[in-house]
Amino acid sequence: MSPADARVIRLLMELRGQGITDARVLGALEKVPRDRFVAQPFLDQAYENHALPIACGQTVSQPYIVALMTQALEVGERMKVLEIGTGSGYQAAVLSRLCRRLYTIERHKKLLAEAEQRFRDLRIHNITAKLADGGLGWPEQAPFERIMVTAAAHDIPPVLVDQLQVGGIMVLPVGEVGSGTQDLVRVVKLERGIDIQHLEPVRFVPMVEGLPDS
Repeated sequence: MSPADARVIRLLMELRGQGITDARVLGALEKVPRDRFVAQPFLDQAYENHALPIACGQTVSQPYIVALMTQALEVGERMKVLEIGTGSGYQAAVLSRLCRRLYTIERHKKLLAEAEQRFRDLRIHNITAKLADGGLGWPEQAPFERIMVTAAAHDIPPVLVDQLQVGGIMVLPVGEVGSGTQDLVRVVKLERGIDIQHLEPVRFVPMVEGLPDS
């Protein structure tokens, strides 16, 4: 067994101990090489269970949070999924192993270009990505059976709820970034209204409107 394989196994055991029990989610995390999504200075920490910085002031989420959000989303293999906030592409790569088609939106051109190159290098062919304001969703492709948001919104965005099909699930962090932690919630769209389940406190970068100047 290589040192890299040993680190992956240790991480998976740690995640199981933290309550990640979905075999499909653990399998996806095992197959997606996190070291391909982290910056060069942090390669030695690629399989440690914490967040790591990337360009544009963003982060690669902690593996536990990636696993927790993915498990809560309950993604089926025939589903169409929307992700808001491509970032490094790591969460998208994990989701792509669980669904039929993933649509992902990023507002930073540099991050999007790098993520799309990683998808090509890893021969991931069921991801469609675009540069846009994630808060607007992707109305041309709606409705989605699942939506994941990887940036903290002030509140549950009605625009994204509208793009979720009835019975669909959205997982996102909600709350003010300056307040310390946000609340990770699981939203189920009902015929009338939504059902909200609170998962646990988290820390995410804020969801920002519009596109950056560069």
